[in-house]
Amino acid sequence: MARRGTELFPELGAHCDEADCNQLDFLPFECDGCGGFFCAAHRTYRGHGCAKAADDQGRTVVVCPDCGDSIERAAPGQAEREILDEHARSGRCDPARKRKPACPVRRCREALTFSNRIRCKGCGLEVCLRHRFPRDHACAKGALAVGRCGGRDALREKEGGRRPLAVSVRSFKICWQRLWCSCGVLQLTT
Repeated sequence: MARRGTELFPELGAHCDEADCNQLDFLPFECDGCGGFFCAAHRTYRGHGCAKAADDQGRTVVVCPDCGDSIERAAPGQAEREILDEHARSGRCDPARKRKPACPVRRCREALTFSNRIRCKGCGLEVCLRHRFPRDHACAKGALAVGRCGGRDALREKEGGRRPLAVSVRSFKICWQRLWCSCGVLQLTT
């Protein structure tokens, strides 16, 4: 039976039941075979030499390096190479499934993952984040997409070549404050 915790906190953690270790671990592992508490180094059946461990130590799989499929071992002593050869002969091994799609922009080799892909609203093309703007991936509806995305040039075209109203109002306030400060009526504090 493992001694529990420390003197101040007796319910916190447990000492490793391995005879040579006896390390205090605040997140101990409980063995489902013998019921002992063990540190990270002795948590496996083999790590603490568990006598009551089940003969079939759960299901084990082999991952195919070509297609990425997980193949379950039929027998516990079956060799990994033998399982992979059988998988290749079965016809289920397709190396094309493992390849991630790449960015369609010319000379870009970036893989499109769930966090590095975006669909263009103009042309519907899925590109990497580096080419997310219409001008970067030669968008079929480039001019329309830039206007829809709210580019600075499109905003000026809408305003007839003038600056947007918010910038004009801000400039007016700054000029007005400078005018009043120069007259000595208002003191600016920064």
